[in-house]
Amino acid sequence: MFKHILIPTDGSQLSQDTSRRAASFAKETGARVTAFYAKPEYPVTYYGEGALIDSTTPEQFAELAEQQAQQILGFVEGLCLEAGVNCTKLALTSDIPYEAIIEAASQSDCDLIFMASHGRRGFSGLLLGSETNKVLTHSKIPVLVYR
Repeated sequence: MFKHILIPTDGSQLSQDTSRRAASFAKETGARVTAFYAKPEYPVTYYGEGALIDSTTPEQFAELAEQQAQQILGFVEGLCLEAGVNCTKLALTSDIPYEAIIEAASQSDCDLIFMASHGRRGFSGLLLGSETNKVLTHSKIPVLVYR
């Protein structure tokens, strides 16, 4: 069935719950896992008169983002270790998470993306959009949405 599953995570409780289920699913199907996190890009802000300036350099920001990525991905890696599932970690820098998720799945030769849905409905769902919905709309790789 599925041999290589991408588990995108943002570190939220919902993502952690989904990662738990995804690790279990991977064990049941005999698949391996790539845990994925989209690191934010360095925020470029144009300041006007009297604005506060953040003294964080792009290098410091990248280092902090990488530390956060490894912590978040380490959680998924731990779940996979407990389940006896082979897991690799991948973090790419992008401010467009859905594109990064699809790129990571393609780059890693995954045959399934297993991800959470925040379940926003109605007007807020329409306004905010959903990374999951964008992945569903743009991915050629099958997507399993867990709620």
